[in-house]
Amino acid sequence: MQSKGSLPTRKEIPEQYKWRLEDIYASDDLWEQDFQLVKKLSDKAAAYRGKMGQSARSLLEILQLEYRLQELIEKVYTYARMRRDEDNANPVYQALTDRAESLHTQVQTALSFIEPEILELPAETLEGCRLEEPGLKLYNFALDELLRKKDHILSAAEERLIAGAGEVAQAPANIFKMINNADMTFLSIKDEEGKEAEVTHGRYIQFMESPDRRVRRDAFTSLYSSYRKLQNTLAATLSSSVKKDVFYARARKFPSALQSSLFADNIPPEVYDNLIQTVRRNLGAMHRYAALRKKLLGLDELHMYDLYAPMVKDIKWEIPFPEAVEMVKEGLAPLGAAYGEIMSQGFNEGWTDVFENRGKTSGAYSWGPYGVHPYILLNYQGNLSNVFTIAHEMGHAMHSYFAGGEQPYLYAHYTIFTAEVASTVNESLLMEHLLKKVSERSKKLYLLNHYLEQFRGTVFRQTMFAEFEKIIHERTEQGQALTLEFLRQVYHQLNVDYYGPEMIVDENVEFEWARIPHFYSAFYVYKYATGFSAAAAITSRILEEGAAAVDRYLGFLKKGGSDYPLNLLKSAGVDMASPEPVQEGLDLFARLLDQIEELT
Repeated sequence: MQSKGSLPTRKEIPEQYKWRLEDIYASDDLWEQDFQLVKKLSDKAAAYRGKMGQSARSLLEILQLEYRLQELIEKVYTYARMRRDEDNANPVYQALTDRAESLHTQVQTALSFIEPEILELPAETLEGCRLEEPGLKLYNFALDELLRKKDHILSAAEERLIAGAGEVAQAPANIFKMINNADMTFLSIKDEEGKEAEVTHGRYIQFMESPDRRVRRDAFTSLYSSYRKLQNTLAATLSSSVKKDVFYARARKFPSALQSSLFADNIPPEVYDNLIQTVRRNLGAMHRYAALRKKLLGLDELHMYDLYAPMVKDIKWEIPFPEAVEMVKEGLAPLGAAYGEIMSQGFNEGWTDVFENRGKTSGAYSWGPYGVHPYILLNYQGNLSNVFTIAHEMGHAMHSYFAGGEQPYLYAHYTIFTAEVASTVNESLLMEHLLKKVSERSKKLYLLNHYLEQFRGTVFRQTMFAEFEKIIHERTEQGQALTLEFLRQVYHQLNVDYYGPEMIVDENVEFEWARIPHFYSAFYVYKYATGFSAAAAITSRILEEGAAAVDRYLGFLKKGGSDYPLNLLKSAGVDMASPEPVQEGLDLFARLLDQIEELT
């Protein structure tokens, strides 16, 4: 585990704890070769403009070129961006990332005529091509999906204009990333031993989990004081991102930004609304949890900086990374030997970047281009929460591994809606394993506390985020301004509603929206809550049924994005069009509350 002193530089991190991006490109020169190849192939696409319906062969060739280009630009962009993520202050990879983003926009512009021209073909011409050319069979689902989008695809000229604006549209998110990851710094605090400790994105939750309330409060104040200094800038940045979402929704003839976002996954708006309504009906359980937390911590007042502190006192559970890996392997053993062997490769063969270093992108993710093994970025801090992060990101990585191995490029990319199922199944299996393995009362209470926190953070908190997103987009759609004061007021009230009367909603929390990266990917976070609910049902079946349920689950992973998310989940036995899975998860939350109350 790293110390809490100054962050090491990238060079100071031992090699065995770094990912091996050389598996994508052995050198930057090879990256440059593919960069130039993308430009060349992009120019080649123009030869097919206006010729889409000339023959079935022409249609096949342009589709093959399109997906070859998409695969290549993904590889080029992913490498540059992941190199930059190692150290956001590195000018070499800042430049490569900027070039890759510009090239991506060029590619999208060059290919923008394809969908409109296909949609302009008479139905009988397109059907005739599909029957005549066997090679088009591969593209059946993609073409059916394109036809579903017909009412929202613009003319070729309009699509070209929209594609050309892509780089500009990324500005709010890119500005936020640079502020948040490269420029934002926080005041140091005194740790539990009175030593100077630097507050960073990666260490913040570690400080929030401290049993020393003074450390929690100081870290909380340190973090939010930096965001408050930039509150107007960050409000304008978020407002610009929301305006961008509304512009694209209207340009594509959707009634709202929400429906535009859900349309991509073929998700009815009722799924989003059902989530918020079901969680709001169960807020009494969240209020009960807040009261329990206040009682177990022995506090006169429960503040927002008390939310992450373990409710069980005097327990130190520091987990070195090698031990965390073994915990994850044991917890995921029910998924079978083959799953375990592949997962071990991920830990031993350069998939994983483990520790925080100066300039490294905060948080955690799994990513990687098609045709190369997946990668996992961590900022491991040696606590139980980070162990679950390993399991979570490995769930994404294994989903990518299986989907990439079974599906062609155009169907290997699963949607976020199903992605969060894979990650959360891993977390749930690990939790069930640890609850059975651990006999010590204090650690069992600690685990129950963590499980309840998963619900709070993944179901309740993400649903609150989802409701916030809906409110701010609807306000913009109504032609009203997203002022700093409005953002603060709405966010304050949502925290009051969700956490209940036992919680003191500190003024600093009114700025939490300013530090949430997901708000720059509109209507994304609700999928965490729905994914958690679906995962709870799948986990139960795996543990109860064994091999048969594992086979169904692995089959689901291997399907990648070859069908719509709701259909894929139905094949795994979960109907997310109904509010029932969300309610089942919230019922489990109530039962966990019962268990922890019985032990205290």
